[in-house]
Amino acid sequence: MEDRPQIKLKLRPADILLEMLASVAILAIWGLAISHYSSLPDTIPTHFNAAGQPDDFGGKATLFILPILSTILFIGLTLLNRHPEIFNYPVDITLENASAQYKNIQRMMRYLKMVIVMIFGAILYRNIQIGQGIRDSLGSWFLPITLTAIFIVPLLFLINSARINKKLQNK
Repeated sequence: MEDRPQIKLKLRPADILLEMLASVAILAIWGLAISHYSSLPDTIPTHFNAAGQPDDFGGKATLFILPILSTILFIGLTLLNRHPEIFNYPVDITLENASAQYKNIQRMMRYLKMVIVMIFGAILYRNIQIGQGIRDSLGSWFLPITLTAIFIVPLLFLINSARINKKLQNK
């Protein structure tokens, strides 16, 4: 890993769009929490079981845990993504494949960041609805969809990494 090339990559339009969408989603999460805080009861759900049912409760100020965590993850993943040479790859990184592999993993991290922010936003939205008495759970669909989204993104990019490497070897 120490001898991997360090390359400064330019953002492509799709990357800029993903960063902008994730940034807007972070702002939306904060806006949602702030705008609904006063309309919530003093006690709201703070944890959900695998079926999406609330199984722990706390003060309504805990509503801000999700925006805070999503912001920390957003910033952390953004900073981490600036150093693609430190990631684990399913192939050896060489000078010939570094640019393509780094672009691939950076795009994967942007998609993962977006998925994570969307999941936190969905939890926050449902949590507000539960607090207001509109809903009674996250829904039984929430966990399977969340796990699928979190695992499918790396899987697709892992497959793409192998495809990139094969394509470069055939040149």
